[in-house]
Amino acid sequence: MNEKKFGKGEVIFREGDSGDSFFQITEGNVGIYANYQQEGQQKLTELGAGKYFGEMAVIETWPRSTTVVAEDDTSVIEITEDELNNYFKEHPDKIYALMKHLGSRIRALSDDYSEVNSLINELADADETKRYSLKNKIKKHLGFYKSSEKNLAKPSAEELRKAHATEDFGTSVLKVESYNKNTVIFKQGEKGDCMYAVHGGSVGIYSDYGTPNEKKLTELMSGTFFGEMGMIDHEVRSATAVTEEDCTIVEIIRENDLEALFESNPIEVDMLLRHMSHRLRLLTRDYISACKLLDSNWKE
Repeated sequence: MNEKKFGKGEVIFREGDSGDSFFQITEGNVGIYANYQQEGQQKLTELGAGKYFGEMAVIETWPRSTTVVAEDDTSVIEITEDELNNYFKEHPDKIYALMKHLGSRIRALSDDYSEVNSLINELADADETKRYSLKNKIKKHLGFYKSSEKNLAKPSAEELRKAHATEDFGTSVLKVESYNKNTVIFKQGEKGDCMYAVHGGSVGIYSDYGTPNEKKLTELMSGTFFGEMGMIDHEVRSATAVTEEDCTIVEIIRENDLEALFESNPIEVDMLLRHMSHRLRLLTRDYISACKLLDSNWKE
């Protein structure tokens, strides 16, 4: 790990750069920009001491999606891909901190995505007065979309193969349970305090399970994770998880288990972080697609 210092206004990295490291701010603030110093420049957010940035380039070997600029005299710790495991060994609490950081980004982007879809519905029946009242909300999302259209590009087959690759978790030291088919692991609306890894069999994720509006959202096989947001923010479950096969084996992971999990099976922690990063990237693509639809429906 290297400590680096940047003067006010100095660019730490640029959108489109390849990267093999991420950063934690120890002092100062950084601004996150799309289309920095170009037409359509937009400041997306500002981060202060303790916050992370640039992690997706390390976790998924993905080009930098934004430009990061020091807003004040700023100090950061740089952690390279090769140093990541040693960083976690020396600072096991940072595993959860990085997961919480990714989780907060997923939660905030999910809220934006929901707002865009609501705006699309509102515009369908809005008169001129109503459309004008929605103007500022709409422009917020269109500004991000117009600076990020290139992120709509479909991933390559190789990229998708890496993202969906499953690996053998190995032997776990945590609690592992086996369930029969049609066992409800958790219900939509329940408060969560843990997440799960699938070691065998399969798990279906449903909205409105057991009602006339039931919808199967996805099916998860061995080598995948689910329920991580319940562990991170202890909020209610957004869907119901149900086993699809007999002898479905799941591992129960809580915040206090992460250090032991890393010590016994660091590859599983790497896969968990990759899972969250990939989820965030897919959500970003869905959000930008929704913004594109909003743009086509919006006429000033």
